[in-house]
Amino acid sequence: MSSIARTPRPPYYAVIFTSERTDGDNGYAEMAGEIERLASAQPGFLGAESARDGIGITVSYWESLEAIRNRKQNERHLIAQQRGKAEWYARYTTRICKVERDYEFETSN
Repeated sequence: MSSIARTPRPPYYAVIFTSERTDGDNGYAEMAGEIERLASAQPGFLGAESARDGIGITVSYWESLEAIRNRKQNERHLIAQQRGKAEWYARYTTRICKVERDYEFETSN
C-alpha cells in the first residue's frame, strides 16, 4: 500500500483504522501482509492506503457495507483482531463512513 488508491466514482465506503502499536513486531508484519492480500482478493474491495509515523492510519475502500461485514467475518481477519488486542496494539479505533464526494489532483511531470 505505497500509493494512493484509485477508487470509483462515489458513493462507496471507507473503513478508517487508526492505531498505536506496542513495542516489537511479534509476527505483526507477516500477518499484516497476509491480511492485505486477503482483503485485496475479497469481493467488494476497492483499494487501501496506509501510513505510520507514531500512529498508524489505514484506510480501506469498499463497494458496500455488506462487503465490509463479510471482511470482518473472515477467519484470518478474526485471528488478526484477537492477536491485535493481545499483542500488537496499545490502542485503536475503527471508523466506517460513506464517501459521497472525492477530488483528485495529480501533476503531470
